[in-house]
Amino acid sequence: MISNLERYKKDLNALIRKGEGLHLAMLQEGAPEQFKRAAKEFGKRAADIIKDLPSFSEDYQSWYSEAKMLIKQLLPERLADFVRLYEKPKSRKDITYENYRIEDYFQNLVVTHGPLDAWVAGREAAIPHFQQQLAILKSVKTRFESSLFDIRQLVQADLFDSELDAAKELNKHKFTRAAGAVAGVVLERHLGQVCDNHEITITKKAPGIADLNNALKEESIIAVPDWRFIQHLADIRNLSDHDKNIEPTSEQVNDLIVGVMKVTKTLF
Repeated sequence: MISNLERYKKDLNALIRKGEGLHLAMLQEGAPEQFKRAAKEFGKRAADIIKDLPSFSEDYQSWYSEAKMLIKQLLPERLADFVRLYEKPKSRKDITYENYRIEDYFQNLVVTHGPLDAWVAGREAAIPHFQQQLAILKSVKTRFESSLFDIRQLVQADLFDSELDAAKELNKHKFTRAAGAVAGVVLERHLGQVCDNHEITITKKAPGIADLNNALKEESIIAVPDWRFIQHLADIRNLSDHDKNIEPTSEQVNDLIVGVMKVTKTLF
């Protein structure tokens, strides 16, 4: 089974390749002369590369969303920089070449000044910002290769996957309480890690799922529907662990396992 570390690397490499294609596509759309110079560097391969270029206008947003999530998980200290290169500054009063953003690019905004309509900024001005975004994404790869990179969470994620696989087997063989207990422990540990990631202090000495879930909601890390979903999972876990009068059904425990799997893959 592919490890989470390998999966992250694979996804990162694919995003970088897509970003390099988007860079050329952006040059083609917004700076044709720069694009011609860049295409010459590919020599005989230029025609094939140009033929397979994505559309920057159509494909950037999906790339941005994926790259943003990856940076949020693996290089959070650069997330604000990455977003700033896309979004229009809220304090901006006049548009200049320096504060023109990728968001302006999608509005095809061209700024001129004075009676002679001197060119100030246009789509070309967004190209350096995308180049910086791509450089930030590439720096994530450097972090992967650094001995200083903390892979604790990735290793933990692999462990969680193994424990959830064990819970599935237990449930398959009608050990519903044991399966629910294992899945509940995974959920509790993961929520604890998420609280650590967001530097949320829990004052309770031994917080449970409900305590961690409430803390994440109070800090606006999760929305109310997600909070309710996790609370529902906690109710099934409690039925497996604590209520000896009612036996959890295999279907309930399966819902718990699937739900925990979803939370560990989408909440960081």
